[in-house]
Amino acid sequence: MHNCRRGYDATMIALEKGIVWGADVVMMQEVVVEKEGYNISHPGYRLVRGGRTMTAIRKDTHLEFSEVDRGGDGDVQVFDIKYPSGREMRLVNVYDQLRQVEGVRSQGRPAQTARWGEIMGRNKILLGGDWNAHSDRWDPECPPKRDEVFLTNLMDEYELTDVTDGEATHTSMRNSEISSSLIDFFITKARLADNLEIATDWETTSDYVIVCAHLRWDEGEGVKVSRKVTGWDIDGLKSEEEKENYEKAQKD
Repeated sequence: MHNCRRGYDATMIALEKGIVWGADVVMMQEVVVEKEGYNISHPGYRLVRGGRTMTAIRKDTHLEFSEVDRGGDGDVQVFDIKYPSGREMRLVNVYDQLRQVEGVRSQGRPAQTARWGEIMGRNKILLGGDWNAHSDRWDPECPPKRDEVFLTNLMDEYELTDVTDGEATHTSMRNSEISSSLIDFFITKARLADNLEIATDWETTSDYVIVCAHLRWDEGEGVKVSRKVTGWDIDGLKSEEEKENYEKAQKD
């Protein structure tokens, strides 16, 4: 899962990481905007674009995916997944942020207008994305709370728990200082959370981390893993300024 900050390099890095890690799905937010005559594609993934979200489904996956429309104006993508054993679950890709019109932010967040009562109508459900919500409920280093009401209400109403590794997922410059926050993560039912392993990776050109989630089911029903490296020079994609900011953030 990755907020690509509308960058082509970051989008491709997330997809290449997915191939190396053997990910069946790569959930992305703020993906690069496609222009006429210029389309995004990848040999290993089928790309399903929403609005500001895009979900990449591995072409050789052993899982069955069905996209379900539940509103959200392209900022919420819902997929029902079926395993070879017959086990089923729902995956939701979310980008919860104000919509910009001609560079000016509007007052609404399209993701919050999705039909959440219908979305949550599954026992096994995993939701992940860039929530743009700040709270010490999931971020122990949280600055003052803001924009957290929708997410906390959703979690309380459906008895969801956040699953993170406790590490910041976003860095930004504020008042000439680097500020870090944890706003990109997965939420799910407590029972499913026990089977979810989380790790973060800063090796990207975006100022958001790549969040890797490994969902473990019964023995023998895991994910097919490919270790083939396709030759991308990820470090080479970074500008010198981005490398310096990345190294400084790691030291802090």
